[in-house]
Amino acid sequence: MATIEDFQKLDIRVGKIIEVNDFPEAKKPAYKLKIDFGSEIGVKNSSVQIVALYTKEELKGKLILGVVNFPPRKIGPFESEVLTLGVPDKDDKVILIVPDKTDPIIGGKLF
Repeated sequence: MATIEDFQKLDIRVGKIIEVNDFPEAKKPAYKLKIDFGSEIGVKNSSVQIVALYTKEELKGKLILGVVNFPPRKIGPFESEVLTLGVPDKDDKVILIVPDKTDPIIGGKLF
C-alpha cells in the first residue's frame, strides 16, 4: 500500500501546452508536446498517445497536469521529459487530466 510520503515524492504540476507536433517515428500514433511549467520548471517535452481524441489545434494552449520529476525517457529519437497525465475512456483511449477551472497558476503544484 502506498503512503502519503510516497505520494509526496511525486511532483505533479500544472502546465500549458505551447507547441504540438506530429510524431511519425512513434510505434503508436502520438504527438510531441512542448509544455510550459512556469519559471521554476521551465518548458519541457512530452510524448503523448492522444491522437485518437485530440487534434493539434485543440491541444495548443490547453492546461494539463504532468509529473515533472521522473527521469527523461527516450522514445525513438525523442526525449520525453515529463509524464502527461491521463485516464482511459471506455475504448482505452487517453483522456487528459486537466484543471476544472481556467485560471490555475502555471507551474502550480498538485497537493
